[in-house]
Parts: sequence; structure tokens; C-alpha cells
Amino acid sequence: MNIVLHQPEIPSNTGNIGRTCVATGSSLHLIEPLGFILSDKMLKRAGMDYWDQLTLCRYMNYKDFRDKHPGAKVWLATTKGEKSYTDVHYSPDDYIMFGREGGGIPEDILIANRDDCIRIPMGHGIRSLNLANSVAIVLFEALRQNGFPELDRQPETRDPGKQWVIQEDHN
Repeated sequence: MNIVLHQPEIPSNTGNIGRTCVATGSSLHLIEPLGFILSDKMLKRAGMDYWDQLTLCRYMNYKDFRDKHPGAKVWLATTKGEKSYTDVHYSPDDYIMFGREGGGIPEDILIANRDDCIRIPMGHGIRSLNLANSVAIVLFEALRQNGFPELDRQPETRDPGKQWVIQEDHN
């Protein structure tokens, strides 16, 4: 899967999304301008020590992104979408685009791609979810639909000689 961030503004969100992409084998595509520099310590801190394992692509603008991926299926996650993110079928090579934290995906892009707009259902009075949370929600649905390709579906094993220690506070 491919996650696209259109002009992200908050480095810690992008760092968390990068970490999620590494954990899922997904690529991260950043459309400039960015609201931070890629060496930002908050970006690296949120991405932890996984950032160097990330497949990262950068684009000067939306046109540059589209020119480099002609014919690609791009889903646009927006609060303005009519379809729920669970009501569409994702293919393994699809791109899922999210907008900047302060304003989402530009209106002209949404209008030109109305049939590909998806949304996460939310309660009344909530404008939007955190960007990193939104990416995780939609990405894991797309991966679920594709059988979680190449992801370890077994629980983590631990050394049978080690015991879980639960300490109780008796104060």
C-alpha cells in the first residue's frame, strides 16, 4: 500500500505515519511544501529508530505526484467524502491520500476526484481525527481487505524461561 500526505504540517504526525508505514510494509509519499524539514527532531523522535527503514518518496506538488504515477488508483480521505472508507475495495498497489492537518486536501483536487473520496464516520460536532490516527484506521482496513500481506499474523513469541512480572502497588 501507499500512503500519500499532501502538504503535511506537523512533524510528529508524519513521524508516526512513517513508523506505521514501516510496520505495514507501506510506502510514504510526501507532497510539498512540507510544514517542517525532514531532519526535524520531532519527526525523527516520533518515527523512532524506524525512519531509516522507510520507503519515502517526495514530490514538488500534486501535479508532480500524478505525473509520476499515471493511472494509479488514488483514494482521497476527506471529511467531505460520501463513501465510508469501509465501503470501497482497496488493491495492494493503491494510494491513499490524506490532506494537511489545517485544511485537508484542496477543494479542487476533491472535486476533480469526487468518486474516489472516502471518509471515516464520526460523531456530530467533531471536525476531524488526528492525521496519524486517520492514516492508521484507513490503512489497516485496506490491509485487512488484502489479507494483511507479508505481515506477521502470529503473536510475538517470548523466551519460555522468562516470566511476565506484574508488580502490585500496595500503598
